[in-house]
Amino acid sequence: MASDTKKSAVKKAGAKAPALSLHLDDQLCFALYSASHLMTRAYRPMLGALGLTYPQYLAMLVLWEADDLTVGALGERLFLDSGTLTPLLKRLEALGLVERRRDPADERQVRVRLSDAGRALEAEARRHYEILVCNLGSTGDEVRALRDATVAFRRRLAGGA
Repeated sequence: MASDTKKSAVKKAGAKAPALSLHLDDQLCFALYSASHLMTRAYRPMLGALGLTYPQYLAMLVLWEADDLTVGALGERLFLDSGTLTPLLKRLEALGLVERRRDPADERQVRVRLSDAGRALEAEARRHYEILVCNLGSTGDEVRALRDATVAFRRRLAGGA
């Protein structure tokens, strides 16, 4: 049934179905997976200098963008559930970078806000990121174009427009 749906979608678009290959190098999933792995490796020196893991860095990016968020809002931005996010936030709190507090307006909610040390880390992260992008041998426009294409693809995977 699923293949019938795909065939009708291809017919509606007026396009011919692509030839499918199970060769590793022809797999989009492998191209994305291996690029992600290599990108994480490229970030390793910067993250070491910042004293953060990659998921911790992503959480800090969100908080530098919009401080004082609920754990739920932070999880939505990072595509993480609270069971994954809570231990990560506890470690960031132990590092003195964030503070977690119950929301006085709704005790069920936990809010996360940057500490002074967490705010100060942003300038250092920015310097390291600029060096990283420069070392990638790409222009800012190339990086933005690849990011935009990847975000659009992620939206299609998630079922959005």
